[in-house]
Amino acid sequence: MTIEVLVPTNDDHPGRWSPAPRLSSLSGLTIGIISNGKQGTRRFFDELRRELLDNHDAGDVVVVTKENYSAPADREIMDRAERWHALVAGVGD
Repeated sequence: MTIEVLVPTNDDHPGRWSPAPRLSSLSGLTIGIISNGKQGTRRFFDELRRELLDNHDAGDVVVVTKENYSAPADREIMDRAERWHALVAGVGD
């Protein structure tokens, strides 16, 4: 019996990446939240949205849900994300 191990990396574009610089404040900024749409995300993201608006002075918090929880975000969502200052992506089961 043979076992094939798959490595989830992109060999076409090897290299290191680094996270975006930390924002000094969320005041007035637009924050995007991308949900995978599973039931476990709804209450959590509702509370996160409220926290960002009420206690961190975010200008707007946009919550979008992917059409397919197991696939990458749709092009429309990614196009919208270009206008956000920060993004939270999450899953829930």
